Amino acid sequence: MTLSPFHLAIPVHNLAAARRFYGEVFGCAEGRSSEHWVDFDFFGHQLVIHEHPITPSQEQAHTNAVDGHDVPVPHFGVVLDWEAWERLANRLRERGTRFVIEPYVRFQGEVGEQATMFLYDPCGNALEFKAFKDIGQLFAR
Repeated sequence: MTLSPFHLAIPVHNLAAARRFYGEVFGCAEGRSSEHWVDFDFFGHQLVIHEHPITPSQEQAHTNAVDGHDVPVPHFGVVLDWEAWERLANRLRERGTRFVIEPYVRFQGEVGEQATMFLYDPCGNALEFKAFKDIGQLFAR
């Protein structure tokens, strides 16, 4: 399966903190930037953080119950291969990341079994990273 890179622009109320988070915590290479926005290579996709003065409230974020956890909505992220997901989970743990949902395997033994983890960036944007041992299960019902 060959995918086209997506482009996603998100608001951040603290450009410097978000720049450090995506650059240092995730190790994303920085692309073009200005005083008010920064492009990142987000696992092969184009993520742009745009400075926005309004601070979102994580406490007021909507959630949906999935596999016994409250999943924040909206959220975005990337489906990684299993080994890359494990490396990222370890990297985030080593940096003391506070997870909304700790890294774990959900739907164990069921169709769509997957590793997943959720966290917020410093500006309140929710992220999910997941992996499938069988990528053919990505859209399985």
